[in-house]
Amino acid sequence: MSRIDDLIAEHCPDGVPYRGLTDVADYVRGVTYNKSNEQADGPVSVLRANNISLATNTLNFADVKRVSGSVRVRDNQRLVHGDILICAGSGSKDHIGKVAFIFDDLEHTFGGFMGVVRAKGELEPRFLFHLLTGGSFLAYLRSALSTTTINNLNAGVMRGFRIPVPPIEVQRAIVEVLDTFSKLEAELEAELEAELEARKQQYEHYRNSLMLAGGGTHTVLLEDIATVGTGSHDTKDAQPDGDYTFYARGREPLLLNTFDFDENAIITAGDGVGVGKVFHFARGKYALHQRAYRIVPDEGVDARFIYHYFLADFARYLERTSVHASVTSLRRPMFLKYPLQLPPIEEQRRIVEILDKFDALVNDLSVGLPAELAARRQQYEYYRDKLLTFKELEVTA
Repeated sequence: MSRIDDLIAEHCPDGVPYRGLTDVADYVRGVTYNKSNEQADGPVSVLRANNISLATNTLNFADVKRVSGSVRVRDNQRLVHGDILICAGSGSKDHIGKVAFIFDDLEHTFGGFMGVVRAKGELEPRFLFHLLTGGSFLAYLRSALSTTTINNLNAGVMRGFRIPVPPIEVQRAIVEVLDTFSKLEAELEAELEAELEARKQQYEHYRNSLMLAGGGTHTVLLEDIATVGTGSHDTKDAQPDGDYTFYARGREPLLLNTFDFDENAIITAGDGVGVGKVFHFARGKYALHQRAYRIVPDEGVDARFIYHYFLADFARYLERTSVHASVTSLRRPMFLKYPLQLPPIEEQRRIVEILDKFDALVNDLSVGLPAELAARRQQYEYYRDKLLTFKELEVTA
């Protein structure tokens, strides 16, 4: 038996009690303020949802909001060691419920869409933190919150989450194991992420060399080898249970119950934060936003070759041709007059075969380094959730 098994057998062989979260921890919501209270050099610094790193449940101090001293901050709204900062109100299902542990007393407070969970005497703060990063809390939130409006972790929602409260000796032993495991996991992930970043840079350099070398090619304009057009839909048309992929202007595609096109095409945004970036290669039936562009190469031109060419050169083309510091929107003539170096079709296919394999190694979540990263995270999450699952103590009348 492991040390934790021994402790469970000694201190709680019949199970452990489960309590409502707010029975064993205080829950405090953050300060509220108006836009007029915001000051670039204000004396009160406020942490918000974007200050919790989604992938690692750690705290970052990028873009901390500062507000005037007229904003009232209660004593229990100061962040102290052992607090667990939680995103308590958000329209984003990715942020809601995300937590970060506070290791030191801070000068910061936290905003109204945030909360703090403070463990009471019978609960180790780090044990509670691990519980709130576990799968059971995520599953509870999915069932307790509506995704159609701004989610809100009010006291009632938090009270409904029941957690195991084993003896303090068991909690501390589990924390020791999980903290050690998560530290090793973070070190391994940092190594893999560094290798992944190096591979990405290598891939981009190799792709650019293949695409733009110019040997045995002739220069053509995009209008001579492809059809360029836009879609007809708006983001508000998206349907969460749609049957077809709906490409808008961002990195994440949406869904729609109807399709506009059935083809292979390169998709890029006409304006917005994704302007000039190529996020998608469409295959088959799809719908398209009215301010996103589709580039459909003619017969005798490999569509994947044009996709890789856009990745390598299109952003630089926009920089070369723009009279402004940045391009805020694209018009069809900017695409039509885009010059490309086009090799023979056999060479296009050879280059595509090489780059598709390299792209999969770097970016495909099912293979290569991203798959290894995902597997390590799943391994840790499985081990954590197993350690935090207990037989519930039966309460006799």
